Amino acid sequence: MRTKLIGLITAIAALSQASAARADDVLKLAIGQRGNWDTSISELGQRQGIFAKHGLKLDIIYTQGTGETLQATIAGSVDIGVAIGTLGALGAFSKGAPIRAIGSASTGASDLFWYVPADSPIKTFSDANGKNVAISTNGSSTHTVLLGLERHYGVKVKTVPSGSPSPTFTVVMSGQVDVGWSSPPFALDALAQKKIRIVARGSEVAELGDQTVRLLVVNAAVLETKKALLQRYMAAYRETLDWLYGDPAGLKAYSEWTGIPEELTRQLPIDFYPKAMMRPERVSGIDKIMADAVTFKYLSAPLPEDKLRGFFQIVKD
Repeated sequence: MRTKLIGLITAIAALSQASAARADDVLKLAIGQRGNWDTSISELGQRQGIFAKHGLKLDIIYTQGTGETLQATIAGSVDIGVAIGTLGALGAFSKGAPIRAIGSASTGASDLFWYVPADSPIKTFSDANGKNVAISTNGSSTHTVLLGLERHYGVKVKTVPSGSPSPTFTVVMSGQVDVGWSSPPFALDALAQKKIRIVARGSEVAELGDQTVRLLVVNAAVLETKKALLQRYMAAYRETLDWLYGDPAGLKAYSEWTGIPEELTRQLPIDFYPKAMMRPERVSGIDKIMADAVTFKYLSAPLPEDKLRGFFQIVKD
């Protein structure tokens, strides 16, 4: 009996140690723009149990965009910053911020669009010259795309950081900002009801089609001390992508989480977020982004090749 009791106590202790080890496998994430399809990977994967299968628990906070997410990542208050604008990340890195890019959050700008109230005198983006035009935050992907739209249409606008799509919609419809930004599925209902009109799309800027505009970013200390956890995170991230794009249950889960009807979300992965856009290992167009960063004073000069290699530390599972 005594032998069995000792064996039972030993087994319980081993189980407790294993549970404690798993409980310690927590990654803290700051994610910009809650509810966007491209920023939903971690949330939906966790709800589906995919990250748990890889022994991870994600502690997620949501931000208004790149500025807040980048600040939390630099400070080390989170392990991973999700969907940080490449422009802002490169600018911060060049100034000595201890950050590294471990993957792409999205490449291209087919998801972003700019709109006005239906009764606005602005008919096309060419009419926005000198007007107040929204972005999420400075250095964000919306900022990158807006700079491209200025060049494309030959206009100069007054850039207004307005946060996420919901508060942006409020300031646009109340007349505080002339042109708002959004990404599907946000504002699609207002568009269907003809409350707003689209005046520009990110896809109009051809040069952005192959540019990685959002990144997955970590603090350098996290990359050094939690490399194995990051590898498991990336494995679960890719598995979640495969599930979302390969199983109708993924779109249903997204609709249930956001509270947005499926009829408004059904075309998201087809028309706005093709899977190729979301591949985390796809990093391209960085030279063009650096040129913009120099033009708009995020960088004093393009980063040399060795510095870029130091910044991009793509983590593979």
